[in-house]
Amino acid sequence: MLLILCLFLGSAGVIYLACEYFVNGVEWFGQKLKLGATATGSVLAAFGTALPESAVTFVAVMFGKTPAARDIGVGAAMGGPLVLATIAYAVVGVALWCNQRRLQRTDQIIRVDHRRLARDQSWFLAIFVVKVGLGLVVFAFKPLLGVLFLAAYGVYVWREMRSDDTAPEEEILEPLKLRPQQADPALRWVATQTVAALVVIAAASRLFVSQLEAIGVALALPPHLVALVLSPVATELPEAINALIWVRQGKERLALANISGAMMVQATIPSSLALFATPWLFDAPLIVAGAVTAMAIVYLWWLFHRGRVEARWLLPVGLLYGVFAFFVAWHFTG
Repeated sequence: MLLILCLFLGSAGVIYLACEYFVNGVEWFGQKLKLGATATGSVLAAFGTALPESAVTFVAVMFGKTPAARDIGVGAAMGGPLVLATIAYAVVGVALWCNQRRLQRTDQIIRVDHRRLARDQSWFLAIFVVKVGLGLVVFAFKPLLGVLFLAAYGVYVWREMRSDDTAPEEEILEPLKLRPQQADPALRWVATQTVAALVVIAAASRLFVSQLEAIGVALALPPHLVALVLSPVATELPEAINALIWVRQGKERLALANISGAMMVQATIPSSLALFATPWLFDAPLIVAGAVTAMAIVYLWWLFHRGRVEARWLLPVGLLYGVFAFFVAWHFTG
């Protein structure tokens, strides 16, 4: 048990350090590719950090030998968006609240493009409603609809890449960590740092999840409770840490773009894979997960649609994950 705890804490520390290198590298990567400032977080960072979780779904649904193994992939496809829509946004609120004095700000206003984030929530909600609806019905050509989710993500990426917004003046691009003395490092160094950090994040995340599952076994927790409640939190840890790092630097715009973009990845790519390889039928916990996620998105859309969001207003959305966790614990323990 001591070894499990050491690996658990050690892997979490490695993920944090690797995320420091990743967020630094991906900002430089976006500049080198001349991407819009927000597209750097919503496309590059989001796709990179969501890739390991999508790989978990792919392996589970494509190579799982039993229905239970494939169900893990379906659970991951639903659990990821739930964690991002609740805990990840709450992390941004807590981080900004705690760093207000450090950032020398007189208020807790989140400095972002509110209209853009409200539009992202609308996109996600529309796709998510279709995704959940398909989990409630049975018909012959359902697997073919997985292509529509891939197409939806393609349209989202195309829209984001066309954006030419610029970073606010107060957002300073820090030197590349691998080449701190160079004012304009070569693209090969930027790519090396970003890819290497992503590989470390993926490996450390897998170790973190496996140790979390081992802790669940040691504590005699129901397997479904670990799979539906704890594992999704662990797999979305990189996005939460990225958000924490960017908020500490006063770059909540990038933090929220990363979360919003990762939600779009999780709403489309894992879902399409699961539709291709499984019946995509929901039981009670998955239906509740969908309902809680939709509630969180509607609340976030309302916040950003108003045009003024304070950090403390993001905290309540994190409590919705506790509601889901309570339901799952009650459902499987009776």
